[in-house]
Amino acid sequence: MKNQEEEITGKAYDSQLMKRLLKFLYPYKLKLVLAVFSLLIFAVCELLGPYLIKIAIDREIAAKDLKGLSIISFLYLAITGIQFIVNYVNQYLTQCLGQNVMYDIRTKIFSHVQKLPLSFFDKTPVGRLVTRITNDVETLNEMLSSGVVSIFGDLAVLVGIIIIMLNLNWKLALVTFAIVPFIFYASFLFRVKVRESFRKIRIRIALINSYIQENISGMSIVQLFSREKKNYTSFDSLNKNHRDAHLETIHYFAVFFPTIEILSSIALALILWYGGLRIYDNTLTMGILVAFIQYAQRFFQPIRDLSDKYNIMQAAMASSERIFQLLDAPEQQGTLDKAVHLPQINGKIEFKNITFSYNNEDSVLKDVSFTVNPGEKIAIVGATGSGKTTLISLISRMYELSLGSILIDDININKMTTHDLRKKVGLVQQDNFIFSGSILDNIRLGDNEISYDKVLSAAKNVNAHRFISKLPDEYNYKLYERGSNISVGQKQLISFARALAYDPDILIMDEATSSVDTETELLIRDAITKLMTGRTSIIIAHRLSTIQNVDKIIVLHKGVIREIGTHTELLKKRGIYYRLYRLQFKNFS
Repeated sequence: MKNQEEEITGKAYDSQLMKRLLKFLYPYKLKLVLAVFSLLIFAVCELLGPYLIKIAIDREIAAKDLKGLSIISFLYLAITGIQFIVNYVNQYLTQCLGQNVMYDIRTKIFSHVQKLPLSFFDKTPVGRLVTRITNDVETLNEMLSSGVVSIFGDLAVLVGIIIIMLNLNWKLALVTFAIVPFIFYASFLFRVKVRESFRKIRIRIALINSYIQENISGMSIVQLFSREKKNYTSFDSLNKNHRDAHLETIHYFAVFFPTIEILSSIALALILWYGGLRIYDNTLTMGILVAFIQYAQRFFQPIRDLSDKYNIMQAAMASSERIFQLLDAPEQQGTLDKAVHLPQINGKIEFKNITFSYNNEDSVLKDVSFTVNPGEKIAIVGATGSGKTTLISLISRMYELSLGSILIDDININKMTTHDLRKKVGLVQQDNFIFSGSILDNIRLGDNEISYDKVLSAAKNVNAHRFISKLPDEYNYKLYERGSNISVGQKQLISFARALAYDPDILIMDEATSSVDTETELLIRDAITKLMTGRTSIIIAHRLSTIQNVDKIIVLHKGVIREIGTHTELLKKRGIYYRLYRLQFKNFS
């Protein structure tokens, strides 16, 4: 599906976007100034070359002055050497400039993305974000390294050639310039056609990135349901569309550049014809004619370059607009007032009239209120979609509340920093994410304040040490992406140890045993019982057998609290909990 962001075509120049881009260039302003200065020196050398040849022919060769000719030849070689040096300096500086700016922009995007609320990722494809950080940033690099700086050189050469040609012979200059309107018309048509082709390329590469990411992430389902051929056919279609867009661009380039070459040749023919006639009637020298031919060749090169750079600038403006749209996406809401720092908490949690909606239309939770006292263990149960996982996401401020408030120790969580809040709340999620790296790194997640002994203790408490100790390198055992080289149950145990290593004041388990086999579940139950001692705990589970000994069970149904009580009390009510329990009892009988 085409996305509106990918439809952005971009102007060749947007002053507002350029101002924002210049902020990234500012730290490297010295490199930028030196790059422009080296280009201007190169342009001067480019202009001096033909003029020296004109002097050599009309003065030194005509007068048979060997010494003067030698001096002119030496100057020409010196200018060529200077051109080599300044061209090297310019290339080095502009490429360094582009790489540094790319580094800064990518770092800023990645940092910003990590601060965005989960609601942003719920509606933004991962492939599109990858395209922003890779393809769009690379497009900006192309503009910085071979576009925006070199434009100064091209313009300087053009202006200089026009001035020199008019001074040498204004009539011959006008003959040369007679071709320029045709070149500008050809360039205009080229820009219009290529602009559309570039837009198609951007749309289709974003679609390819999204499709690849989605299919690789879901490869187990693809193979399990034998969708390889169907997915290959879909990808082949996307890939063909991307290729065809590139081929369309290649076609326009293949037409444009030969057209410019033909028009340049016509201009040279006119120069030879008109200049030859003037030489014949002694109103023009041979040196001026030769210089004109060389200036004409140099004159059309910047025009070709400027047409190409126009497209680079246009693509860069479109990419920068999409990048800044991402950077302008609001980060997660901060604290409403001055942040309250909580070095230690008792663990009281209070939900007050919570109403929440993901899409501002259908409420997932409706006027939910309850209190969890310090050290109390409660369970939240209900059918799929009843709002259980949403509740614990709100406790950690993964989403911001629509209505109502959540208090910890009578302090609104909106007055706490998210970092401080999440250090107090340990969460074992239903979907365990394992990063590539060692088991040790996965448990402490880069927090070096968590000692090895603390990691070992946490792993032993959840009985993860049993399988870890049998692995090669034990806690230094390298896990693949998403932990593909260990079992689902083992990933669950690592995730549990991860939460415990942070020693939270509040422990939340979302389907904490949903992915664990019966034997492993028995091992983890004992650990859960010990870990909940003296700690406020909230358990969300479909397996009602795991929550029979909690202090209180809250039954959610369609976002509303329908029942509250102990296991025994709720069974006596013969309500929703009773029906859920009976349903599971039948399934396991």
